[in-house]
Amino acid sequence: MTEYEYYDENTTFSYATSTFCGSAKVADFRNVFIPCFYSILFVSGLLGNALVVVIYVYYEKLKTVTDVYMMNLAIADLLFLCTLPFWAVDAYSEWIFGTYMCKLVNGAYTVNLYSCMLILTCVSINRYKAIVQATKMLNIGKNILHSKLVCMGIWVLAMILALPEFILSQVQSDEPNKSVCKMVDSSNLIKVGVKVTQMVVGFLIPFLAMTICYSVIAKTLIQANRFQKHKSLKIIITVVVAFVICELPFNIVLLIHILPFNGQKTSCEDNDNLYYAIIVTESIAYVHCCLNPILYGFLGVKFRNSFLKILKDIGCISQKQLAGLLKTECETSQPVSVVSETTTMYPL
Repeated sequence: MTEYEYYDENTTFSYATSTFCGSAKVADFRNVFIPCFYSILFVSGLLGNALVVVIYVYYEKLKTVTDVYMMNLAIADLLFLCTLPFWAVDAYSEWIFGTYMCKLVNGAYTVNLYSCMLILTCVSINRYKAIVQATKMLNIGKNILHSKLVCMGIWVLAMILALPEFILSQVQSDEPNKSVCKMVDSSNLIKVGVKVTQMVVGFLIPFLAMTICYSVIAKTLIQANRFQKHKSLKIIITVVVAFVICELPFNIVLLIHILPFNGQKTSCEDNDNLYYAIIVTESIAYVHCCLNPILYGFLGVKFRNSFLKILKDIGCISQKQLAGLLKTECETSQPVSVVSETTTMYPL
């Protein structure tokens, strides 16, 4: 969780408990908005990502590079979402889970944030290779092993980047009978470094990867002969736009938050507005965890077919209905070119 502390030359205070300026109203807003919003995200994201895991464990069996990345992305999203109830309780009342859980939850939150974004970067690169450099994706076995090693490296890197949260997170009493879980650093240099790392790894790297890879993919699809490119291009645009809408506002606000003001004081109203912005934009950024199963799973034909099989297995549809739906899917997604075959194997 981002810590909301503002400083001037005379005092340091946290909006979570402060009575400076109009922060009591901001705190009241936080105490209501975060528990409600996080509860919705937790339930919806848990259902979507759990479904992805079930499909890849029991139906797809990690047969392609895409499957490996999608499985790891769903796990990262699930673990990230599992930290939200702790922060919802913290916002509603106070941190009641002790120092050990403070370190664990804060660290796990950061690990899965980084791993999710780095996996999205790998997904963009993989799609670029699958469509623009299709010949390099022919050795499926070797590529799957490589993708598993990459995912392992991502998890290790994410844990290393999250070490400050694991080590420095503490439970402190900002006022009588009010405990908060936050990263404690007297110099504030580590806090600034963590926020900069979050912006670079959590936004800038995946954004650049998406922009470059999907731009080249779009160009390749447009130049492909007899390819029904309009649907694939819409998916590309949807993926990029969804990422920008969810992640860009929070990173802009975070950048404003950590920029030095050269000793200039900011007004109480400006501080309150910035805090409102952090609460809302950070919550919107988390929506991406709920969108990932849709953007990277259900838009693919293979994934939808597996979902239909789940519906049949739990008795929602009959075998006859399943056969009819699968036939319809096959007819509507019949590839008509080499590029379309590639996008069917590695769905956009």
